[in-house]
Amino acid sequence: MRKAVVKTGAPAPDGALPERTAAAAATSRPRFLVLGLLAITDGRETVVLQPSKPSSLLAALLLHPGAVVSADLLQRVVWGNRPPAGGRSALHTCVLRLRRLFAKYGVADHAIEAVPGGYRLHADADTLDLLRFRELLARADAGDDPESALDLARAALRLWKGPLLGNVHSDELHRDHVPRLVEERLLAVERVFDGELRLGRHREMIAEAREAVRTGPGHEGLSALLIEALYRSGRRAEALAEYRRIHTYLTSELGVEPGPALRDLHGAVLRGEPTDGRSALPAAGVPPSVAAEAPAGLGRASPPAPGTLVLRALVNAGLLEEDPSGRYRVHDLLRLFVRAAGASLPAAAPPDPTDLPPSTVG
Repeated sequence: MRKAVVKTGAPAPDGALPERTAAAAATSRPRFLVLGLLAITDGRETVVLQPSKPSSLLAALLLHPGAVVSADLLQRVVWGNRPPAGGRSALHTCVLRLRRLFAKYGVADHAIEAVPGGYRLHADADTLDLLRFRELLARADAGDDPESALDLARAALRLWKGPLLGNVHSDELHRDHVPRLVEERLLAVERVFDGELRLGRHREMIAEAREAVRTGPGHEGLSALLIEALYRSGRRAEALAEYRRIHTYLTSELGVEPGPALRDLHGAVLRGEPTDGRSALPAAGVPPSVAAEAPAGLGRASPPAPGTLVLRALVNAGLLEEDPSGRYRVHDLLRLFVRAAGASLPAAAPPDPTDLPPSTVG
């Protein structure tokens, strides 16, 4: 099997936490890497495997650590829908080639076990980055300290080094298995952003959340976290714009409506309500510092004026669009309607919507 040595004389990146010392890394067992290019590392150098049939076989076994992978599935992974006439014999040859490679890098010969109906690869969190990733997330979920949980979740994400299995040429894996890994990563990204929100770091996470949404434009969970971060930062117009973006993407690209959680969050933003049980948020268009200093009877504790409710309903219906300054852009027909309706309003009401201050029609 051809291979490429990409790092020499330095430990391979493993997303390890501070308690993992250099001495421990030097004495650790050889490790398999699947959260990026398929590779083997011994702690000093990392060998990236070239595309080949044994590489595809190894990737399939590593994506099912400790489980029996049927010979039929392995043949589809390696040869697609047209396996050779002697498929079982050719599969056995691939396994022998892998074992020879394992011996070169100190991997135990019994790491791959032949069992009735297929093969099984034995691995744990110290020998496979995928299992290390899952272990770190499990520890994050089980911990009581939000800061430590966030550190663990970020350590898990550092294990990812894309492109995911870019050197494994198997339609079977990239169609049916790689997408599941991608979803695992997105859930971990959600876990990190949720941790940032719980620690009150909504402003700090916005740029990172925007990038995550850019790479996963149809992922509702990521969009919800970005919307909440923007809203909690006093950037309500941008939060509503993100909802419109994800709504348009889901309806036009996937033919579905946003789920109830995202819709509920959108409604809370429109009404200026607290989100997800966290502290009350300022009313629309009011920065958090202003709302906190408002006199009694004003600000977040006051019920919105009837006109504000109308504006929010129009934004929700897509007839108005609030810009970052707090002003609204109105469709020409709606502008004419509002101007005509102004004649019937009390004298104190502005007669022309174009004269209204920020947070009103403009």
